[in-house]
Amino acid sequence: MSDKEFGGTDDLSLPKATVSKIITEILQHSPGVAFTKDARDLLIACCVEFITLISFQANEIAENETKKTIATEHIDRALRELGFPEYVQEVLASAGEHKDALKSREKKANKVGQSGLSDAELARQQEELFRSATAKFNQGPVA
Repeated sequence: MSDKEFGGTDDLSLPKATVSKIITEILQHSPGVAFTKDARDLLIACCVEFITLISFQANEIAENETKKTIATEHIDRALRELGFPEYVQEVLASAGEHKDALKSREKKANKVGQSGLSDAELARQQEELFRSATAKFNQGPVA
């Protein structure tokens, strides 16, 4: 199955830097092993194909349930139906981690709103921090 079958374009890809970072992290455990650019590009193409396949199947499941939004359970079912049940547990764990990270970001965003300071005061404090950082930078290295 290619993205053309799903009405997509050849523009679909994943960030090469991100994929390279993942490969590098994996290869840390195998000193002396290298990964060519062609192999990286092939891996990216395979990942895009896999994502397309799972997305298409999850969309079919959602549509059959007359849902307009693909949910985690649709991805779960798609993986199982396509013969990838061994991925389900890790995918659900990653989804949980992502959800937790989003909650953490929301809490950080709320801290600014709950500070009780006006936008003007926050801007003034930010400018002061910039001035302080610039002054430290301009002093140069401390011996």
